[in-house]
Amino acid sequence: MQRISRRTALLGLALLPALGDAAAAATDQLIVRTDEGDMTMSRVGADGTARRSAVLLLHGARGIEMKPAAYERHANSLKAAGIDCYLVRYLSEADVRIFANGTKQEREAHDTARYDDWVRRISAAVSAVLARPDSSGRIGLLGFSLGGYVAAATALRDERVAALAVLYGGLPDLMASEVKHLPPLLELHGEADSNVPLREGERLVRLAKAAGGEAEQVIYPGKTHGFDFSDTDPATSDAIGRVTRFFAAHLGSG
Repeated sequence: MQRISRRTALLGLALLPALGDAAAAATDQLIVRTDEGDMTMSRVGADGTARRSAVLLLHGARGIEMKPAAYERHANSLKAAGIDCYLVRYLSEADVRIFANGTKQEREAHDTARYDDWVRRISAAVSAVLARPDSSGRIGLLGFSLGGYVAAATALRDERVAALAVLYGGLPDLMASEVKHLPPLLELHGEADSNVPLREGERLVRLAKAAGGEAEQVIYPGKTHGFDFSDTDPATSDAIGRVTRFFAAHLGSG
C-alpha cells in the first residue's frame, strides 16, 4: 500500500502531456448488441496498424457526460501508450432514470439487483473488442466509482480480463464470497472519500491478495471522491500516469 505525498504527486506531472492540451483524441462510435438492447462505445484508438491491447473504461453512476474531460484524459494517456481505449456506456435507460431521480435507498437496491446484468453487458463488450482484427487478445478494465464495482465484478467472472484498475470503487458485497481469482489489480482511493469509503477499496485489495493475485493500492491523503476529475490537482496527473503504466506493464503497449 502506498500513500502519496504532495511532492510525489508533483513528480507525476512530468510523465504526461499537459492536461490542458486542446488536442482531442479521434474517436469511433461502436455498437454492441446485448440482451437488453444496444450499448454504445466510443473508441479512442492508438496510432498505427499493428494489433494492440485494449482497455474498457467504465464510468460512474452519472455517466460519461457528467465529467467527459476527466475520462478523456485517461483515454488519451492510454492512446499515447499505444493502447486502445473504449468508453463504454453500459447503463440502460432504466438505470439512468433511477440514478437521476431515485432516493439513496432506491439507488442502492437497484445496484444490488443489476450487477449480474451489468457484468453480462461488459462481457459482451469484451467479446466485441477481442473479435476485432486490431485486437492483440489482451484486454483490461478501468472502472470509476460504480464502474469500479462493475469492473471488479466482471473481472471476477470473466477470465479473459487480464488487468483491472479501480478508482474509488470496490466489489459488490454479494460477490465477495466468489473471489477465487482476480487479475493483477491497481486500486486508487482518496483517504477522505465519503461516497465510497476507503475500506471498500481496501477490502477489494485484500480479497485479491487472499486469492493469490497481484494487487496494489495507492491512497491519496486528504483527497475525496473523484479526486482525479480536477484538471489542476497534481494528484490527477499522478493517478493517470499510474493507471497507464499499470496497463502497459500487464497488457503490453504499442
